[in-house]
Amino acid sequence: MDAEVYQALLNYYCQEGYFHHVRAAADAALGRLGSDPVFLFYRAYGALRAGDVQESIRQLESIKNKQEVSLCTMMALIYAHKKSPNPDRDAILELDARMKEQRKTAGHQALYFAGLFLWHLGREDKAREYVDRMIKVSGGGKEGLILKAWLDLTSGKETHIKKAVKYFDEALQEGNDVFALLGKAQYFEVRQNYSGALETVNQIIANFPNFIPAFIKKMKLQLALQDWEQAVETAQRLLQKDALNLEAIRMEALHYLCREGNISEASARLGDLTKALDRLEPRNSQLFCKMALAFSRTCGRNQLILQHTQTLVERASDLASDNAEFATELGYQMILQGKVKEALKWYKTAMTLDETSVSALTGIIRCQLIQGQLEDAEQQLEFLNEIQQSIGKSGELSFLRAVLAMKKHKRQEEVIALLNDVLDTHFSSLHGFPLGVEYFEKLNPDFLLEIIREYLNFCPAQPASPGQSPSPLLKHCASVLDTVVKTVPGLQQAVFLIAKVKYLSGDIEAAHSNLHYCLERNPSYAEAHLLMAQVYLAQNNTKLCSQSLELCLSYNFEVREHPVYHLIKAQTQKKMGELSEAIKTLQMAKNLPGMRKPTASSKTKGKRIEIDASDRVSVFLELVEAHRLNGEPHEAAIILQDAINEFSGTPEELRVVIANADLAIAQGDVEQALTMLRNITPEQPYFVQAKEKMADIYLQYRKDKKLYAGCYRDLVEKLPSAHTFLLLGDAYMNIQEPDEAIEVYEQALKKNPKDPALASKIGKALIKMHNYSKAISYYEAALKSGQQNFLCHDLAELLMKLKQYEKAEKVLQQALDHEPGNELSSLMEDGRYQVLLAKTYSKMEKIDEAIVSLQQARELQARVLKRTQIEQLDAVPAQKQLAAEICAEIAKHSTAQRNYEKAIKFYKEALVHCETDSKAMLELARLYLAQDDTDACQHQCSLLLKNDQDNEAATMMMADIMFRKQDYEQAVFHFQQLLERKPDNYATLSRLIDLLRRAGKLEEVPRFLLMAEKHSSRTKLEPGFHYCKGLYLWYTGEPNDALRHFNKARKDSDWGQNAVYNMIEICLNPDNETVGGEVFENLDADIGNSTEKQESVQLAVRTAENLLKELKPQTIQGHIQLRIMENYCLMATKQKSSVERALNTFTEIVVAEKDHIPALLGMATAYMILKQTPRARNQLKRISKMSWNPIDAEEFEKSWLLLADIYIQSAKYDMAGELLKRCLRHNRSCCKAYEYMGYIMEKEQAYKDAAINYEMAWKYGNQINPTIGYKLAFNYLKGKRYVDAIDVCHKVLEAHPNYPKIRKEILDKARASLRT
Repeated sequence: MDAEVYQALLNYYCQEGYFHHVRAAADAALGRLGSDPVFLFYRAYGALRAGDVQESIRQLESIKNKQEVSLCTMMALIYAHKKSPNPDRDAILELDARMKEQRKTAGHQALYFAGLFLWHLGREDKAREYVDRMIKVSGGGKEGLILKAWLDLTSGKETHIKKAVKYFDEALQEGNDVFALLGKAQYFEVRQNYSGALETVNQIIANFPNFIPAFIKKMKLQLALQDWEQAVETAQRLLQKDALNLEAIRMEALHYLCREGNISEASARLGDLTKALDRLEPRNSQLFCKMALAFSRTCGRNQLILQHTQTLVERASDLASDNAEFATELGYQMILQGKVKEALKWYKTAMTLDETSVSALTGIIRCQLIQGQLEDAEQQLEFLNEIQQSIGKSGELSFLRAVLAMKKHKRQEEVIALLNDVLDTHFSSLHGFPLGVEYFEKLNPDFLLEIIREYLNFCPAQPASPGQSPSPLLKHCASVLDTVVKTVPGLQQAVFLIAKVKYLSGDIEAAHSNLHYCLERNPSYAEAHLLMAQVYLAQNNTKLCSQSLELCLSYNFEVREHPVYHLIKAQTQKKMGELSEAIKTLQMAKNLPGMRKPTASSKTKGKRIEIDASDRVSVFLELVEAHRLNGEPHEAAIILQDAINEFSGTPEELRVVIANADLAIAQGDVEQALTMLRNITPEQPYFVQAKEKMADIYLQYRKDKKLYAGCYRDLVEKLPSAHTFLLLGDAYMNIQEPDEAIEVYEQALKKNPKDPALASKIGKALIKMHNYSKAISYYEAALKSGQQNFLCHDLAELLMKLKQYEKAEKVLQQALDHEPGNELSSLMEDGRYQVLLAKTYSKMEKIDEAIVSLQQARELQARVLKRTQIEQLDAVPAQKQLAAEICAEIAKHSTAQRNYEKAIKFYKEALVHCETDSKAMLELARLYLAQDDTDACQHQCSLLLKNDQDNEAATMMMADIMFRKQDYEQAVFHFQQLLERKPDNYATLSRLIDLLRRAGKLEEVPRFLLMAEKHSSRTKLEPGFHYCKGLYLWYTGEPNDALRHFNKARKDSDWGQNAVYNMIEICLNPDNETVGGEVFENLDADIGNSTEKQESVQLAVRTAENLLKELKPQTIQGHIQLRIMENYCLMATKQKSSVERALNTFTEIVVAEKDHIPALLGMATAYMILKQTPRARNQLKRISKMSWNPIDAEEFEKSWLLLADIYIQSAKYDMAGELLKRCLRHNRSCCKAYEYMGYIMEKEQAYKDAAINYEMAWKYGNQINPTIGYKLAFNYLKGKRYVDAIDVCHKVLEAHPNYPKIRKEILDKARASLRT
């Protein structure tokens, strides 16, 4: 390091108050660079500020004649003499005179160091004079400019700060100056441009890799950017360079405490910190105290941590026993540990050291309040209130006033107003602070949790019932706790309190996930187990509730002294119907110490358990309820009377009245109940609940909507607030009066313009009235005002519902058009917007844009999930659900684009987020099946059926898998299971028919058709049934009957489309020929060319074309399928121009989607009709190389048959044979495949084998096709099976008496052969 870098290092340490570090660094510089007077001066200054006054005077005397440091040395000597126990007046006067003399002729260096010294002492204005003179003398010297910029930067005055960067930049033009770069980084930091500051710091590290302060700065900036991981990594790098670096050790300790909540590690690091301080800054009292502050405020009063912080503050106090600040801080440390007497002692010590100390007096008042000395506390508070004007507002003072008001049982509104004031003051003092050590001190999570606990005293003790708006106080608490948990996620009490607030708000899921987080990190957290038991109770899970109670008891045996434990136990017993057990439990609770009003004589020895009044009431009321349910109204009434006596005159009295009203209703006395409730007045705390109860009675028992709404109107008149307006609006919505609801919501919105729920409710009410245009203009106006950005989602949803996709897209684009932020809430919003945008694009058929939006949503969601697991646990389940939906959507698009690998990847990812998502499991299984990965598919289906035995789709798939594994028995078994449960499940039946056909067991179909017929007398009218029957007939070679049945299904919304497609196929190819094939065409040429035949073909094509007009596809794939069918019709005419048109269309489709099998088959067929066999063969070869899938099964079969036909034509029988075997593997009833196989054998003169194949073709063609009959008989004849030949001939002639050649060539010959 050169002198410049050493100076920057020394200046950094001086500014940070590390005075022992200053001495050590100066010594190091002197060792490296020889005895430079500047470093000698720094060494003396370090000694002086570290309290070693005599030593510093000795060192300063030795350099006071060195010209460049003479001025600053004299100033330092004057300062040192004044600091001595008995100052030497004469020496001071003499020095002063010499200094004034020298000042007149001082050179620019002397002026510079004098300015520097004054800046380090904090005497800024004086320093400015010297620096300005220095710049003048040196004609704008670089050092002077840099120091002037630092002075501006640390002045705290906006006008000065603005100028600083100009000077830094000017100095940096002459090259990289480490002190200027450090200043520039500091400037960006003050300006809250942390990434700019980080860039500058990285520049320092690149140019000066051993400059430790740059790493410290980098670490702090990374934390300011809320990047804990990076900050900790930098801390570890720092510790490699400097094993005892105080800032790095502190950062690690903070990370363990605040981020991880790992107390033992944090405690160990704090121990290391104390040791490092002892070694490096043993006499630096300020530093000892400073290091303790953040930890004591963020540790949730953990005794281990507080022992360390107390040690640190005690060290500070020992080093400077006359410092009132340290004494006050020690008082606070004692309060945190619950040692009130010791705290009071320290606060009083602080007052004697500094009579004007407001914080010490505040501490004394705090102790008085804890000890119940309310009068004294009140007097002191009044005094402080008087002087508050001059000292500025403090959150702590307002808090103490709130506590006093509460202890004196003041009105709830008054106390809450004071508490709100506390929060406003407290949070306004945090503005502009980046996340860092100082922010933790200022935030003081411990203090905020105290405030929240006070708020919770005014919240209802029972969770809000579904649909009921929770108390607005709970919302308030939740937002404060969110801030705490975001900043200090390791603070378990805060997570626990969030769980409690969510539980009371009726958000049971959220409470559950927060508690789960707490208990994972700290299984012995008894309070959390107790609340978890209540959560399980709310979820009706009595087993887990009992488990939680047992765990709670095992970690804290004292919980048995607390009524809440017994209360939950009794509620569990009540849910399980064990009423007498519940009554026993509650009686035990009622007799616990602390359950009765404390009387004057009941001063018990030992510790009295403080029991909350609301818990005490709950025990009484639960007991009343248990007796009532157990059919003991008399006992119930006695307990209730007991409760009335016990709680009269307390805020809880009203709960008893409300319970009394409940009892009256249970006994059928509705009037009595209403009378009781009418007597409750607005200033009583449970007034709102009482009114809600009355309204309920009017609606449930009197069925009077007017009086129901009247109760809420009365509530608004007596207690007008945003919350009561909201209740009134909800009430109007409940009785289907959205007009009134909207009016009321609007009034509520005026009172609370930033409430998202309210604004959203107005829009929803307008939609409920079907007043869409008004809803749209309401949303648009709200968005224009710039307040309600969250309404974008509602508006876009509405526009989508109204099919105004372009508008929806625009709204969402605007919502997403902002600078990328790091706020969790805005990341969540953006995620939702992107998902909705993707849906909009899908509807607009802009698939690529949809996928881009989904990918962005997925990235956002990954960040959200990472952060919610630390910052906002209650949101985790919903966010995981959304993440799963996003992945599933991407997978869906990938499937449509036939990118199955990608689809599988994303469905798997969806299941990582949400293991039980049956939709994703099903789709994934389908994909595996399409990929022919039967094992994986079977695994998914088994998982699905484990969760849901009756899952139809999964059972169907299992059947499919068994079919692929050629285990037809198992496959049919799965379908049978479904059909036995529901014989008229035609979707299953149609699949079963297809399966039995492929299994070569079509003869089994009639049994199932009969089962369906027997199941219901309506079966024969069902389109589904006709469809299935048509399918069976078509597969068994009865095309005309099949058409009749399909015709009966063709107008149905479910079955119509498929029926029409099948009818078209039958019209175009009634005899199931190989279209475009040439093998059999040549054989039957004479039949094919008859006029009669041609006319029937033309008629069929016309019919098909008419049927095509009926098709109204809904999907993109559907449209393509329709285009393909239209072009098959064109090809069926066999006219060259039409066939060429069809070919062009097929080519277009293949260009858009290269592996579209139906289009490829279309191309091949067209080429064959146009007699361009090589081209056809190329397309068919492409298909033969693809892996089979059930969707395109028919097209695969046709293309294999056509390719086999081509091979047979060119006498490549082996290749044809392979293809035909493949056909039969996938469809054992494939007549054509057997027919071709027979033909090949016949050509090879293997007549016996030929006969076997023709037999199969004859069997599966239902013994109807005369051509096959002819060939079979011919091969029987050749194989000398004359009787069989004769039989077949008879069957053919019976159906087709005029069939040519068969009588003469086969029948007669066979008979003749038999005779010989």
